[in-house]
Amino acid sequence: MEQNLNDQQLARREKLRQLEELGIEPFGNAFKVTYHAAQLREQYGENSKEELEELNLQVSVAGRIMSKRRMGKLGFMHIQDKSGQIQIVVNKGVVGEDVYEIFKINDVGDIVGIEGQLVKTDSGELSVKALKYTHLSKSLRPLPEKFHGLTDIEERYRRRYVDLIMNQDSKQIAFLRPAILRCIRNYMDRQGYTEVETPVLTTLLTGASARPFITHHNAQDLDMYLRIALELPLKRLLVGGMEAVYEIGRTFRNEGMDKMHNPEFTMMEAYLAYSNLEGMMELTEGLFTTIGREVFNKLEYNYEGNLISLAGPWKRISMVDAIKEKCGVDFNEHYTLEQAKALAKEHQVEVESHFTVGHIINAFFEKFVEETLIQPTFLYGHPIEISPLTRSRKDDPRFVERFELFIGGHEFCNAYTELNDPIDQLQRFEAQLAEKKAGNDEASDIDMDFVEALEYGMPPAGGIGYGIDRLVMLFTESETIRDVLLFPTMKSRNSD
Repeated sequence: MEQNLNDQQLARREKLRQLEELGIEPFGNAFKVTYHAAQLREQYGENSKEELEELNLQVSVAGRIMSKRRMGKLGFMHIQDKSGQIQIVVNKGVVGEDVYEIFKINDVGDIVGIEGQLVKTDSGELSVKALKYTHLSKSLRPLPEKFHGLTDIEERYRRRYVDLIMNQDSKQIAFLRPAILRCIRNYMDRQGYTEVETPVLTTLLTGASARPFITHHNAQDLDMYLRIALELPLKRLLVGGMEAVYEIGRTFRNEGMDKMHNPEFTMMEAYLAYSNLEGMMELTEGLFTTIGREVFNKLEYNYEGNLISLAGPWKRISMVDAIKEKCGVDFNEHYTLEQAKALAKEHQVEVESHFTVGHIINAFFEKFVEETLIQPTFLYGHPIEISPLTRSRKDDPRFVERFELFIGGHEFCNAYTELNDPIDQLQRFEAQLAEKKAGNDEASDIDMDFVEALEYGMPPAGGIGYGIDRLVMLFTESETIRDVLLFPTMKSRNSD
């Protein structure tokens, strides 16, 4: 494919040719790095110029040239590695005329390796005085001058590689996310859970209410789904006696994209035999406060304009009580479907064709309550119709033993006292099938293998699912899910 090159790109290709004429491989070879910039600043940043001269520390660093200037036979540049930047001093009298010529040819954006002595300049800047200078890779495109301030902010996400070069906030999040995940795994392991892996491809749509991505297995001539949840395979492991399991994995839902949603996202689901909702609440408060203390050393975060405190204990409120607080409608009353529809009409709550009273209660919550739950809040007591895998409450079977955690008006996790009655579970699946026939294209399929597994006996258990991307958004104080995904799903450049 023919490229239309601008003057700067043509000039860089000319410099590539010059390097080749000098016998330099433009795209380099292996180079041994002994220090990163942040290590040098941390360990030697407080040393004086004289102390560093006496120490005579020899270092080897590598990175991308971010700035460059020459003053006769003396050159200065800043190179950037994964940890930050450090200044390089290139003296023609030290490196020699041939090497200094390579330094002159190098552009901002090129990658170089420097072996030399750690020093401080007269101005007090920690630097590496080059004794050996190695060209490692030619950059054929110039870096943007102010990439973070691009008018088309979506280019940051399309060209994440450039965003990581130019935007230190993005690079920090890129390293914080795995640190958070490592903390989560350590926490779960300390709680006695075992990390497992379950299939991404499935033949049934189960575990959540969502539209799936559909693919095809050629060898079996079989349509399959990318999983929308991790739940049912993990529960099978409880039947098998593993007792405490969790999985952190990619999940896929064929839905719209906004600041809180990406069709490919990361979830953690965890299941604990002999536990219940209370156990899942304790697990959750402990998880969030552990991340706050161990990774960030704080429990307060600025999230979407709100100062969020993770210090417990967190608020707990039932869905119907929260609705009553906000709009005065008390769904503790045993309303008929017609009465509930009338209340919905009165309060301008939209009702779909498959809605029952439970769906209407949830619609009231979404309209009047959800966005008002700013500080961490465990919302419990969901209608049975929207919770097909959850144990019903003995005191009022219209509702189930379930909670969702809301922070900043957004859901962060969803927990159940798990349904382990195979007869009840089959009836719930059949109700979901009826919903699908009534027009709910997010309703679940019937998983008879799972029902059979329950018939062998699953212990009473608590289970929970966390949106990892949203969790990372909170802790990194990010405004959109695209900030915490290295490669978010993007609309086509040609789409309207």
